[in-house]
Amino acid sequence: GYLVQLTVSDGVATLTLNDPAHLNPLGMPLLQGALQALSQVQQDRRVRALVLRGAGRGFCVGADLGTFAAEPSPHARAESVHALLEQGGNPLVLALNRLPVPVVCAVHGPEAGGGVGLALAADVVIAAKSAFFYLPFVPALGLVPDMGAAWFLQRVLGPARTKALVLMGDRLPAAQAAEWGLIWRCVDDDAPTDEAPRLAQRLAALPAHAALEVRALLRAADGNELPTQLAYESQRQRELMAGAAFDEGLQAFLTKRVPSFPGRCRKSCKAPV
Repeated sequence: GYLVQLTVSDGVATLTLNDPAHLNPLGMPLLQGALQALSQVQQDRRVRALVLRGAGRGFCVGADLGTFAAEPSPHARAESVHALLEQGGNPLVLALNRLPVPVVCAVHGPEAGGGVGLALAADVVIAAKSAFFYLPFVPALGLVPDMGAAWFLQRVLGPARTKALVLMGDRLPAAQAAEWGLIWRCVDDDAPTDEAPRLAQRLAALPAHAALEVRALLRAADGNELPTQLAYESQRQRELMAGAAFDEGLQAFLTKRVPSFPGRCRKSCKAPV
């Protein structure tokens, strides 16, 4: 639909949140459109990487509070936001996090509310210097963060910084987000439009299973004791070294050329949980 645009070029899909007049708020039509676009990416074997971006002055300001104000009662508001998350926001974060190709998110302008979780669901996040991450839930609304924002933040920033950001609702500038390790890189304000596709092209050249394997590896590392993690890594190496990607990488290394890895498999490719 018009609220979401999807294009594919040279193996890279670009999903654009396209409600620039309102800074791309997360209403149900936009969320459903984004889910449909990701379903197309999932099925399109030409796609080797995805760029997620927002049109206009900012990436995403989270939910449109005005729609909740129009509900006839507090109960209706509560059910409306629950449906928005359960049927739109949460499935979208999970779909991004589980996509079989690597995801680059290009952030510019304000990044607020559920939009923070949406961006952090990507594998690689770059942000313009003027961008900022803002969680107004607690101090402005008496709510808790949603769409996984606190889950992603705590795993990167730790509980002290996450708790302070959530309680006080201070804006986190892009430069500080990069310094703290929350995002990959802070770039000049006019750079995300060019930098994100360049990063996506690099990721598109990776082995087709790379994103799934790395996500699974890091999920395992997050909960494993060291002996368990070492055993997991050994098991994965044993399986992957028997595959076509390693064979190509090895031959490329021996002949001093750039590897050309096989495309995405025709069947559903799943890394171990």
